[in-house]
Amino acid sequence: MGLKVVNTQRFLPLSQSQTVHRADMTRNTDPARNVNLKPSFNQSNPKSGIIKRNGFHKTSQKNGAANGVYLGPRASESFEQAPLYVAVMTYVGFGIVTLFGYFRDFLRAIGLEKCHLAQEREEQKDFVPLYQDFENFYTRNLYMRLRDNWNRPVCSLPGPMFDLMERVTDDYNWTFRLTGRVIENVINMGSYNYLGFAENNANFLRTVSETLDEYGAGVCSTRQEIGNLSIHTELEELVASFLGAESAMTFGMGFATNSMNIPALVGKGCLILSDELNHTSLILGARLSGATIRVFKHNNMQSLERMLKEAVSSGQPRTHRPWRKILIMVEGIYSMEGSIVRLSDIVALKKRYKAFLYVDEAHSIGAVGPTGRGVTEHFGVDPADVDVLMGTFTKSFGAAGGYIAGKKDLVEYLRKHSHSAVYASAMSPPVAEQILRAMKCIMGLDGTTIGIRRVRQLARNTRYLRRRLQEMGFIIYGSKDSPVVPVLLYMPGKVGAFSRAMLERKIGVVVVGFPATPIGEARARFCLSAAHTKDMLDKVLGALDELGDYLVLKFSRRTPSPRPELYDEMDFELDS
Repeated sequence: MGLKVVNTQRFLPLSQSQTVHRADMTRNTDPARNVNLKPSFNQSNPKSGIIKRNGFHKTSQKNGAANGVYLGPRASESFEQAPLYVAVMTYVGFGIVTLFGYFRDFLRAIGLEKCHLAQEREEQKDFVPLYQDFENFYTRNLYMRLRDNWNRPVCSLPGPMFDLMERVTDDYNWTFRLTGRVIENVINMGSYNYLGFAENNANFLRTVSETLDEYGAGVCSTRQEIGNLSIHTELEELVASFLGAESAMTFGMGFATNSMNIPALVGKGCLILSDELNHTSLILGARLSGATIRVFKHNNMQSLERMLKEAVSSGQPRTHRPWRKILIMVEGIYSMEGSIVRLSDIVALKKRYKAFLYVDEAHSIGAVGPTGRGVTEHFGVDPADVDVLMGTFTKSFGAAGGYIAGKKDLVEYLRKHSHSAVYASAMSPPVAEQILRAMKCIMGLDGTTIGIRRVRQLARNTRYLRRRLQEMGFIIYGSKDSPVVPVLLYMPGKVGAFSRAMLERKIGVVVVGFPATPIGEARARFCLSAAHTKDMLDKVLGALDELGDYLVLKFSRRTPSPRPELYDEMDFELDS
């Protein structure tokens, strides 16, 4: 009977090949060989970090205190199922819109209605069409009906309140014109300004202004050339200290932090296990890497473990050669669902199967955890157990850019091999100072308690709004600790009506529908901020209560969804 042989080198040699050898699925009866196996790793010879280890257990094992693993708080999340009639009416609504869309396309084809979208030239009629596909059909016949709900021109600081430039359309949302009127003091329930650092307080922004005077607005060079400023080094040291990581590096764009660094970490012959609700930047980075991608059900540990078992036992397709690396990719807070990753369980699985873990904390850093340090602090997980800690500065810190943190060897490797690090211009110095200012405030290094008070205020606002929405009868998704609060609208006709009615009451909201969400789960996504006052939230709740009755949006019947089965007891044994 064979043994499972695993290369346990950490992320230092992500540039080098790594092997997870195939094993048959036999259970060893000697318990002493199933625990506390420490990998030996030689810095000078990465290939020496290979140990022998038994395969996983076939039979279900109960978790208990004996294994000494602390899982942290179990996520308390809600995914209530809508009544059957709501689902039926939602699909009927899409069906009616689709039928009218084909009818209007027929009118356009015979010249009775003008088409404003791009079309092929007559000379290209025999070529493969560029525009006549379902996506274009959807844009013409559904998106255009709702287009006025997006890209609204903001003409003030996007803080807890903002001003909008009023616009109207004379051709059913194909074009817009400004009226010259400003809609003032609209409550902002859509920005990711979680801690309220998107602000224009002159006293708070004094150091940012001084940095602009000293360094200017742009660097005009990459970090490897003439763009490596002292403020960049200071920022990276502070980020590493804030996260509890060995080292960190920063980038000028949050989206590119994922899409340009993942291809540097994995490639052909590697396997990526990706949560089905991961952000587009993660998906793009995975596709660009050339690695094999397999998708597991959202936050479902049974689905993830099955894929890990198959990957370890079967290896690559056709050849059955061992995977060079296995990388698990998840988010801290999922921005469309408001759910929080089951980090403790994923770390346990990652350790068991010797995979690597990549956590995108774009929405969770600063927003969860007693001191705003993200999901590792929220679950009591050692940051060293997460191989790649990624996050952005565009949300909780009121700035721009992103970071990657982890082992020093990982960061040094990325400095040389990441496209975003080698070819992209360095972060703007005033932006770097804004991040420094916000992070020092959260850590209390500015000599005040403003930062920690904002973290606690965000948590209070989050729980208050979620509790009141549930009491009113709305179906909301996600964790009770998540400042992202999706309110389910379902029917396509109610999406536009809801957004317009809220704006009439001077409340700005973000509505989301297919293809950004499943076709039957259109929603309004509320993002809480520490800058929101109770009076603001009460005004929003009053408007929601009114519209919930008027538009018939209070669908909650406390009917369990199939999703709660994701949080049943795990059927695998945890290693100590």
